[in-house]
Amino acid sequence: MSNNIKKVVLAYSGGLDTSVIVPWLKENYNNPFVIGVCVNVGQTSELSNINKRANSSGLDKLIVIDAQKEFIDNYCFKALKAGAKYEGYTMGTPLARPLIAQKLVEIANKEHADAICHGATGKGNDQVRFELSIMNLAPNIKIIAPWREWELTSRSDEFDYCEKHNIKLNGISREKNYSKDLNLWHLSHEGMELEDPSNEPNWEYMELCNTPEKASDEAEYISIEFEKGLPIKVNDEYLDSLSLVKKLNEIAGKHGIGILDIVANRIIGMKAHSVSESPGATLLYRAHELLESLCLDKSTTHFKNFVAQEYAQLVYTGHWFTPLKEALDVFVDKTQEHVSGVVKLKLYKGNMIVAGLKSKYSLHSQELATFEEDDIFNQKDSSGFLKIYGLEMKTLGLLKNKLTEDIDGKEK
Repeated sequence: MSNNIKKVVLAYSGGLDTSVIVPWLKENYNNPFVIGVCVNVGQTSELSNINKRANSSGLDKLIVIDAQKEFIDNYCFKALKAGAKYEGYTMGTPLARPLIAQKLVEIANKEHADAICHGATGKGNDQVRFELSIMNLAPNIKIIAPWREWELTSRSDEFDYCEKHNIKLNGISREKNYSKDLNLWHLSHEGMELEDPSNEPNWEYMELCNTPEKASDEAEYISIEFEKGLPIKVNDEYLDSLSLVKKLNEIAGKHGIGILDIVANRIIGMKAHSVSESPGATLLYRAHELLESLCLDKSTTHFKNFVAQEYAQLVYTGHWFTPLKEALDVFVDKTQEHVSGVVKLKLYKGNMIVAGLKSKYSLHSQELATFEEDDIFNQKDSSGFLKIYGLEMKTLGLLKNKLTEDIDGKEK
């Protein structure tokens, strides 16, 4: 391993992987100066005693960056406006990774670091997301990925390493060592019994969402107001983006909304089973798509569904800092110019039941769509429309009849 690495910036969380990485870097890269960068994207509850844990692992310097509002405004809400979901997943982790990578590069430049290090495994998606972002933002810096270099092969090996080096861990044990990722947009759980999708998850580990059995027995009505595709009010109260997401996480979580048990296709080709909790995000996605159904014309709606899939693919596979993603943002922003209005939902035991939609840009006309008598639509006009619209089908039918007659004639 290179002896030219004098200073390393590490994506630091204080969890099992990064606690092992610090002394491993010291041992294997000729004792470099290691700067841990912890980017707070909503995992505030996990940051207690992080300075003590950093000292325990031998970290030379710790920098904690509060990027919570930046995460919501510049990442989560962009995906929300796009309607981007990957295989039904609101992508809390994929959205956070380019932001974290950007902060790592900023610190690496400021500190004149020789390398950036991350704790993503060689099997996972995050190695792709971190490294593609870093390659784009700092193409000449060295990237260190210990899971692709060291001799440790399992989380059990990591626990052994921590015990040998007297590294203190925060609430992590061999018996309860789920791989978790928490931010404002979601909390994901992997590992342990979840590695086998035939097992029912242990619902006791849920932190953001009640299960339906524990959810409130009383239904709750909630209204969310949007302006140009962005949520601005909850129950008629103006809230900044950070406060709004926190409030919706609390309300939706109470009613068991946002639990997703999924087997997803990873970037490198394998499937992985996980459970995620995304209460506020799930509620916002549902409200937003309902408002779009009222305000977007048919052609835009159908094409935007295609764009949403492509946008999700870009986010999931680490292509955030790309010209295509930037171009799609321009398209999405244009579609959102009239996505303003109020969505009312009834929340009950994991369900989001529509209780009313209203917008001054509504394309729904009660006078036009009514089953009662109206002065706008003459139903006789549909006769000419159907003759032209059905011309292709009629032509196909005539051809089929002709071919059948020709076959029957030959058989005779």
